[in-house]
Amino acid sequence: MTASVRTLQRVPQTRNWTCPHQPRCPGALAPDRTAAWPVARRAEQGWSLLCNGVVLFDDGGQLLPGGRAISPAATCPAESRS
Repeated sequence: MTASVRTLQRVPQTRNWTCPHQPRCPGALAPDRTAAWPVARRAEQGWSLLCNGVVLFDDGGQLLPGGRAISPAATCPAESRS
């Protein structure tokens, strides 16, 4: 069995980089960063790579381009109590 290895290009963190989508995708540090277009998806592994370099996991967790991890609990809205 041979393993397939693919190198992903890192998304630049500079303000000079422009998203090719219209309207432009939010940046990796923007509060609405998960609204960016998916550019790669691995459904069997449970993640998507967004245009802004964020890896979005199916459980809601996120991995930012700089390596910072955001837990799913931090991304889910608080439950309302009656």
